[in-house]
Amino acid sequence: MIIVESYVNQFIHYLAEERGLAPNTLESYGRDLRQFQTYLQSSDMDVVKNSDRTTIIGYLNNLQVKGRAVSTISRNLAAIKSFYQFLVRERYVEKDPAMNVESPKLEKKLPKILSIAEVEELLRQPSTTLPAGMRDKAMLELLYATGIRVSELISLNISDVNLDMGYIKCLGKGSKERIVPLGSIAVKCVLEYTQKARMKLVRTYEEPALFVNHHGNRLTRQGFWKIIKKYAHEANITKDITPHTLRHSFATHLLENGADLRSVQEMLGHADISTTQIYTHVTKNHLKEVYDKTHPRA
Repeated sequence: MIIVESYVNQFIHYLAEERGLAPNTLESYGRDLRQFQTYLQSSDMDVVKNSDRTTIIGYLNNLQVKGRAVSTISRNLAAIKSFYQFLVRERYVEKDPAMNVESPKLEKKLPKILSIAEVEELLRQPSTTLPAGMRDKAMLELLYATGIRVSELISLNISDVNLDMGYIKCLGKGSKERIVPLGSIAVKCVLEYTQKARMKLVRTYEEPALFVNHHGNRLTRQGFWKIIKKYAHEANITKDITPHTLRHSFATHLLENGADLRSVQEMLGHADISTTQIYTHVTKNHLKEVYDKTHPRA
């Protein structure tokens, strides 16, 4: 099994160096493939020697029996397919057993969003009398103003923010850089945070991170999640808040107010516009609700 582990490590190295995938994605690929290998070991099978299409389908069925979500099963299959394509290209195997294995159909779940009133209430919660409150206010305003991912937010450095010109530079999936405009309120809040609060939170002047935790280090995704959950509770928002809630709300509110789909796609950093199109379903649902509530003959 050491040989197989070596293949997995080579594959992960290839994804990092040749395709420039993000660390979180690499970790996900590695975890899924090692889980697949554990399943094969329990059946006296091997990734290279004797696994075939039936083996892979059996593994996917095993995940289903364990109650794994369709999205999780699809992600596992995507990792396995990419891995075997790599093994064929490197001539470790002659045939790709995963080639004709179909991914289970995903149920497209509409993203949960906040109403404009709920967003405004959430953004009112941080107290700007303390450095941490200024930081939280700046983070929430920046997220809603730009729609960037939480991973992109916590990866921002001071050098990525241009408040004079009103934009941020962020690194998205696949290490793709994009420029996203900032609104005037977000600019004001980030400026106030950087001028009055950040230096009270960091430990050293050399710290590049824009947003830091109480230890003075770069804020983590988990740290941000706790922060937004706290303010959602204080704002009496009963909806299930996730780190992406403000991103989803940003996109939906833009479309509801007349923004074109291509512009929203670019701001969100979606490679494929079909990913952005899910928000049009949300806005259509919203229009139906408005119609039902306001039309006298609805």
